[in-house]
Amino acid sequence: MSMPLRQSLRIGGYILRNKLRGREKFPLIVELEPLFACNLACAGCGKIQHPHDVLKKRMPVEQALAAIEECGAPMVSIAGGEPLMHPQIDELVKELVRRKKFVFLCTNALLIPKKLDKFTPSPYFAWAVHIDGLRERHDESVCKEGVFDEAVAAVKECKRRGFRVTTNTTIFNTDTPQTVIDVMNYLNDDLRVDEMMISPGYAYDKAPDQDHFLGVQETRELFRKAFGDGNRKRWRFNHSPLFLDFLEGKVDFPCTAWAIPSYSLFGWQRPCYLMSDGYAQTYQELLDETDWDSYGRGRDSRCANCMAHCGYEPTAVFSTLGSLKESLRAVRSV
Repeated sequence: MSMPLRQSLRIGGYILRNKLRGREKFPLIVELEPLFACNLACAGCGKIQHPHDVLKKRMPVEQALAAIEECGAPMVSIAGGEPLMHPQIDELVKELVRRKKFVFLCTNALLIPKKLDKFTPSPYFAWAVHIDGLRERHDESVCKEGVFDEAVAAVKECKRRGFRVTTNTTIFNTDTPQTVIDVMNYLNDDLRVDEMMISPGYAYDKAPDQDHFLGVQETRELFRKAFGDGNRKRWRFNHSPLFLDFLEGKVDFPCTAWAIPSYSLFGWQRPCYLMSDGYAQTYQELLDETDWDSYGRGRDSRCANCMAHCGYEPTAVFSTLGSLKESLRAVRSV
């Protein structure tokens, strides 16, 4: 299964309107980072490597809203750092939902018990809880014991209160098809989250652990095996069918990172949230002054092993809408 029908129809209509207006590049979802500080120090993340004075900063709500309004994206993924450490995070979410943006609040879930009363269930809002594996695997990934159990308890409470809950799972070369199957089965069948997102990790420069990222062929083989035996069809993924094909190596796509841009305390990050080749002050400047043809596998050595959703999920979405067969396939999976 893929994204909810309401969301699918909105995104489909948005893409078609932009195509009819002749726009070649436009955003589908913004990776909004209103802070870099976090209450964990995960081995595969480099966000907390920023200097202390940067980690203390919090983006004003007005600045974040202005960036979203300027670019016009229908979806916003609020990340960080840990966004629940932002003192006005509930106000930011409320304002985005009021504008009928689809909001995913990415969190390790440790602060959900303290913050949950500040949020209201909405078809435009979902928690996106980071869970990289079952208890031992996840706690090892986040470098702290007990986090898995706290995250699971927070997911259950969110579900009990009527919130939509998604999960985000990053896969490394320490994973096997069976570890992927185990965590997906647990999230899908036992925890019963609404949808799941999954992506291979990317070895970007600031990540402390550079030894456990997957290569392209490793990624394809792992997902091909994990998705076998009907698993892919019964798992509730928040991905397009073509992106899952891409992970398995059934199709290949060029990178379209401009469709999932990153906006942080420094501005619009060039070219994506995993690489930092400078910043633009507006989304239009990001589009106009970035040499997009120089990025992607086969063009930039840093992109050689990247199969992350920020570059390839939007390409899969565009390809879906460009094909009647794939559009019907996507509709059937909703």
